[in-house]
Amino acid sequence: MPGEPTGAAPARAGSTARDRATEALRDVAREPGAAKPDPILVADGVVRRFGGLTAVNVNHVEIQRGAITALIGPNGAGKTTFFNLLTGFDRPDEGQWKFNGDAVQGVPPHKVARRGMVRTFQLTKALSRLSVIDNMRLGAVGQKGETFWRALIPSLWRKQEAEITERADALLERFKLDKKREDFAGSLSGGQRKLLEMARALMVEPHMVMLDEPMAGVNPALTQSLLGHVKNLREDGMTVLFVEHDMDMVRDISDWVIVMAQGQVIAEGTPDSVMADPRVIDAYLGAHHDGAPDPSAPIDNEPAAGPKATDGPAERE
Repeated sequence: MPGEPTGAAPARAGSTARDRATEALRDVAREPGAAKPDPILVADGVVRRFGGLTAVNVNHVEIQRGAITALIGPNGAGKTTFFNLLTGFDRPDEGQWKFNGDAVQGVPPHKVARRGMVRTFQLTKALSRLSVIDNMRLGAVGQKGETFWRALIPSLWRKQEAEITERADALLERFKLDKKREDFAGSLSGGQRKLLEMARALMVEPHMVMLDEPMAGVNPALTQSLLGHVKNLREDGMTVLFVEHDMDMVRDISDWVIVMAQGQVIAEGTPDSVMADPRVIDAYLGAHHDGAPDPSAPIDNEPAAGPKATDGPAERE
């Protein structure tokens, strides 16, 4: 797990991870591409075109280590496409990015994960015909039994597999899935599959977890559980970057918010400052939307202004 970042301010006694993240981001400029005191991920000039459409055109963005950063924007803004590029599931036409100081553009997804940057998906990728515990075991990296010849000699991998299983069981208990241990993953509810995917991501022991709409399709009864688990990732020293349309969730758990529209980063800041930003209001509602606030009008006393929690269905980018 990542240690205390070298660029972070000294932790105060009794301070929480959220307190430390808030302190680190306190003096960061509220503007697109703002420099962070200790970025774990830095992207420059990332462009992705599909024919004549430019889906992503991100000039510069930095993700602060140890913080929860929300990536928001209207449908079709390019958020999921940007996720796909950063994690190796798609290739850019231009651009480069570094994770923990190392260039990762062009690196295949499984190697990106091994370096400590893992992601989940809008539509969960659980292996339906395998048990929950087997899904968890598959998430561990560096398994000796994965090579053909070693697999033929159980004595080489049995001890490691026992350790992996012990760690998997601990995570299943933490995510309240231990009673589903032997069930097929395909029998889980949508919310339980989200929990399984998040738990499996932690088998990699990542430095950074990227969640693509973690609340999409989740039963309200599981929402608070998922929110708590996301917050715990930060308390455990991990960095979180997530895409979400639920603005109540964004305000509740995020330390910093990055807003995309038409493939570009148009705003950054704390949740409250971003949701009162005329550029963000314009991106969600449109400058000429009936009833939309005038972007030139004062908005300091309009706490209800900004994107709402009902921004529409999950994007398909």
